[in-house]
Amino acid sequence: MITAVLTGAHGPLGSRVAEMLAEDDINAIVLDEMVHPSSGDHGHWPDAADVVIDLGTSDYDRRAENRESASEFVTSSLAAADRCAADQIVFVSSALVYGAAANNPKPLTEDAVLRPDVEFVFARQLASAEELVDQWRRARSGRVASVLRPALSLAANESSRLASALVSGLGHRVAEADPPSQFLHLDDLASAIVLAVRSRLDGVFNVAPDGWVAGERVRALSGERPRFPLPDRIAEVVATLRWRFQRGPLPPGLRSYTLEPWIVSNGRLRAAGWEPTVTNEQAYVEATEAPWWTMVSPKRRQELTLGISVVVAAIGAAIAGWFARRWWRGREL
Repeated sequence: MITAVLTGAHGPLGSRVAEMLAEDDINAIVLDEMVHPSSGDHGHWPDAADVVIDLGTSDYDRRAENRESASEFVTSSLAAADRCAADQIVFVSSALVYGAAANNPKPLTEDAVLRPDVEFVFARQLASAEELVDQWRRARSGRVASVLRPALSLAANESSRLASALVSGLGHRVAEADPPSQFLHLDDLASAIVLAVRSRLDGVFNVAPDGWVAGERVRALSGERPRFPLPDRIAEVVATLRWRFQRGPLPPGLRSYTLEPWIVSNGRLRAAGWEPTVTNEQAYVEATEAPWWTMVSPKRRQELTLGISVVVAAIGAAIAGWFARRWWRGREL
């Protein structure tokens, strides 16, 4: 029987993985974070294991709360693998490591250059963690490293704060088209992890449903948010300020992932025997609640948008007039 040790498994993904491993007759040991290798308490560790599954980055909320970086956590998981003489590590990274850019191929494959947004620390930490995993694999012959890069992963009432922030930030472009998006159900991500263990997958594998959802379709699924006439640069500043004062969902550096595409191909994982069971649209609808404006008639939404446009224009004119008066007074002095 295969013995798998799960680290960072206290989020919704961890419970799914543990259940699926048990159904597949794999002995799953969920390691409490109090006895994580970084704590120095090795008394509860098994003497031997076949694989260590690092799910720490999937529980973004806990990592952020503990101020623990992805690279720090994976270092401890690699130490756990050495402690148990495991010859396989499964590391759940994210497709965020590719970065979001207008010139990204659609879709991105595993050999694409990693260009995480320099302002989004978590994405850069993931790229560094992947390098540590690869170094561990190459340090000894016979080792296997399965690095999974899932698309935006969701589930009803169980999405992380990071996933919720990304979802809430989609569909806000004004002058330009919204980018396409992908939505992966946590059940399908869990099944990919089990496949990586059972088949000893070696290398990097994207995890995503087939295809993607066009930006216009994402907007329609979200209930056609009212469009406010803010240029992208101003909207970015507003979103950053709102997050800083805990009044909005988007942390600094994350907004670029809502403006440009970062969709990935699942071809390599499919070739290994994995099949998604939930489509992009199904995952999105299940994980999101209908907003208040979906209950408003199209005509009323149009009236609200028009009214807000008038107010914004008036405020902009007033601000411009104030600066003009100050400038003119400065010249008179």
